[in-house]
Amino acid sequence: AYEAFRTGTFKGISVGLIHGRMKAGEKETLMEAFKQGKIQVLVCTTVIEVGVDVPNAAIMVIEHAERFGLTQLHRLRGRVGRGTEQAYCILLAYSPISKDARERLQAMKSGADGFKLAEVDLKMRGPGEYFGTRQHGLPNLKLANVIEDAGLLLKARQEAFQLVKSDPPLKMNDHPRVREFFLERYRDKYGLIKIG
Repeated sequence: AYEAFRTGTFKGISVGLIHGRMKAGEKETLMEAFKQGKIQVLVCTTVIEVGVDVPNAAIMVIEHAERFGLTQLHRLRGRVGRGTEQAYCILLAYSPISKDARERLQAMKSGADGFKLAEVDLKMRGPGEYFGTRQHGLPNLKLANVIEDAGLLLKARQEAFQLVKSDPPLKMNDHPRVREFFLERYRDKYGLIKIG
């Protein structure tokens, strides 16, 4: 893409390239040249999504936007529009586009803020495991919806903390049954729970 832009579309315009395999010093030098306007077009991999602040960057084109998650698209979009100029983030998607990718792109098109996008992402990908390492997917909750039942889940959490505070070893009343259920249900994840 870099060569095509440098010798074709942007011939005669100063074009720079930043990617993850470059040394930090090289990246800093290019970014400084871009900030100062010595480089007008910067072709980048997603290494650009964090830690970059160039207020005069006003246009971003993301190729194959259908391949990115909502969080990554939002972070990339956040690299432009930091100055006083109107900014544009153009998402280019190529067929075939999956239903999920179409939903992600539609959410981005809506101009939603980060909180709204996080909610859409949570609905699409699921919250992942509470006791485990999977960061997405459906949890093993059988009756609750994490978004719609947030108030109920918060109340249940408070009750659970109160129970453990009043009886840490869970040996009083019916508490041993709760302890056994928990240990049986989360046996394979118990080591991870102890870490947290």
